[in-house]
Amino acid sequence: MICAILRRLKASAPPPQEWKTKAFRQRGNRLVFVATLAPDSDLFTFTFEVDGGRWFFSHLETIQIPLCSVPPLPASSFPDLPESKKAWMREEIQTSENIRLFTFLKREKGRDFALSWFRDGEGYFVAARAWLPLLSEQEAFILYLCWEQSVLRGNHVTLEHLDETRAKVRLQPIYVKLYDTTSHLREMISREDYLAIFETVWKDRARAAGWDLKMSYDGTCCVMEFTKRGPVRHSRIWNRG
Repeated sequence: MICAILRRLKASAPPPQEWKTKAFRQRGNRLVFVATLAPDSDLFTFTFEVDGGRWFFSHLETIQIPLCSVPPLPASSFPDLPESKKAWMREEIQTSENIRLFTFLKREKGRDFALSWFRDGEGYFVAARAWLPLLSEQEAFILYLCWEQSVLRGNHVTLEHLDETRAKVRLQPIYVKLYDTTSHLREMISREDYLAIFETVWKDRARAAGWDLKMSYDGTCCVMEFTKRGPVRHSRIWNRG
C-alpha cells in the first residue's frame, strides 16, 4: 500500500525540487522529514532508516499534531486538528485495540468466540431508544445509526430509504478505509476476519432492533439493506428522491 501511495504522489505531486521541507530531525539512525508537496497541501512525514550509509524508506504519515517543542509551562491548552483527522485518529486507535483483542481471543478460544465478543446490539439499541424517544423503535435505530456514524464517528452517511418494512443506508466507514491505508492492520489480521468483525457488530445491532441486515460493498462504501422482522408501531415514511 505504501508503494501505491508513493505512485500516486509521483503522479500528482510537483517535482521534488519544488517540495518545501518544513522540518528535519535525526533520531539515532532514523531521519524524519516533514514536507509539503505543493502550496497549501497537507504535511507529509517521511521516515528513513540509515544503515551503512544507505537510506531505506520506513514510513509515510499524513497526520501531524502541531507540537514541535514543549510549550511554556504550566500548559493547559494544546493545538487542535480538523475534525476529519481526529475522527480518523480515534478510529485507528480503537480499531487497533479491537484487532489485538480479536487476535488474542481467536488464538485462545477460537474464531466464533472472538467474533461473538464484539456483539453489542442490545446496548446499541437501548441507546437508540433512549436518545430518540419520540420515534418508533425501528425508526429510532436507523436514524440513530445515521446520526451516530456521521456526527459522532465522522463517517459519511446517506439514508436512502426508510419505511415500516425496509431501510437502506449507504455508509462510508473510516473502518473500511483503514485496512487499505494503514499498513500495520494488514500485518495483524486478514481482510476476511477484519470485515467479519465489522459485519458481526452491525448484524447483531440490527437483530436487536428487529431488522434483518444484508451488507455489500462498493469500494469503501458499505451498502446496508434492512428488512423488518417484528411488529411495527408506526408507519412514518422517510425517503430520499
